[in-house]
Amino acid sequence: MNKKLYIETYGCQMNLADTEIVSALLFESNFELTNHPEEANLILINTCSVRERAEQRIYGRLGFIKKIKEKNKNLIVGIIGCMAERLKEKIITDYPIVDLIIGPDEYRNVTKYLEQVESGEKAVGVELSLSETYEDIEQFHSNGLSAWLPIMRGCNNFCSYCIVPYTRGRERSRSFNSILNEVEKLSNQNYKEITLLGQNVNSYFWNGKDFSDLIETCAKVNRNIRIRFITSHPKDLSEKLLHCIADNENICNHLHLPLQSGSSRILELMNRKYTYEHYYDLIQKARVIIPGISITTDIIAGFPSENEEDHKATMNAIEQIKYDNAFMFKYSPREGTLAYKLEDDVAERVKIFRLSEIINLQQNISKEINDTTVGKIQLVLIEGKNKKNPEQMIGRTDNNKFVVVENNEIKIGDIVRVKIINSTSATLFAKVLT
Repeated sequence: MNKKLYIETYGCQMNLADTEIVSALLFESNFELTNHPEEANLILINTCSVRERAEQRIYGRLGFIKKIKEKNKNLIVGIIGCMAERLKEKIITDYPIVDLIIGPDEYRNVTKYLEQVESGEKAVGVELSLSETYEDIEQFHSNGLSAWLPIMRGCNNFCSYCIVPYTRGRERSRSFNSILNEVEKLSNQNYKEITLLGQNVNSYFWNGKDFSDLIETCAKVNRNIRIRFITSHPKDLSEKLLHCIADNENICNHLHLPLQSGSSRILELMNRKYTYEHYYDLIQKARVIIPGISITTDIIAGFPSENEEDHKATMNAIEQIKYDNAFMFKYSPREGTLAYKLEDDVAERVKIFRLSEIINLQQNISKEINDTTVGKIQLVLIEGKNKKNPEQMIGRTDNNKFVVVENNEIKIGDIVRVKIINSTSATLFAKVLT
């Protein structure tokens, strides 16, 4: 009888891809997925350490899982991902229900560690690698529609607030041909969308080929497959890549380019290696080379020493650039990072107030931009039914706009022409054109 695996994933898209890698490895050991933790022989939580709140959520989930384990003494509980790498000692000490702790570069050994647990020992594997890319493991892409495809792992940027280089190690690129082979397999399996992943995709390099060479080659495999990518770092974004997006219709017209702050002084403290002026010039180039491109970003409010002038610079940047959308957070100190040594001197109430101002401004801008799409024709890839209304379907446009479609006769995986009839700051509403 197959054993049952229940796995929860938190954090970035790279964690989602890692979950697919771990699932594929466990399938080889006769595990099958279940959506019900009470049925599982093995529960894994794939964790994120980017912000303190993400870690607190995991601790809360362990309280829930403890109740399940009290009823099932043979249940194995594992923490995998960035928290496993960063907080292994705390987890071992404070959460005895956890049997298994595996960092992002040790997934290949998951069955070995399970055997160790089954023999009565706790198992910990958190060694970082200079070479592991999992390129020979065929991921378990579950939905048959869109696939996450990691092209590199790790990060060399050492932004002062960021824990990623310490939990995922140094940059290493996956081989060009292994990526291309996986795109071809996904094409043969009729996937409609592929997202190339990396902590900084712009840093991809393999035997003289850079990221622009890679994404253009992937796009040529099947012109009916949409190609997306995340995330780009402004210091490495090239005009070559922008022209590549413009010249290939199936590379989506969407650029996620984290700003973090509109203050060049704060950017220097963050070790971002660019000024606001350099960043703004990149945005202008992108909009000239790729008319109609949607641009999204990340913003951090309340970084150490941020004053009112710095905050206003960020507000002005948002107003000047007019992002389609943004992920916005207040600063969260991460032990082990360079910024952790700085005094966290922005009061919590000030962080919350500044963040709320940023969110309100961005939501107004997002609504203004989305309103301009009303009456226009868009192509939408249908991804599923609207959970709030089963009479509607949901999907995304080429430039990553979320769309609710007033028609449930279309199927998941269809690419349909729609007319936008209404909008909010986060969603477009459309009807199908016959």
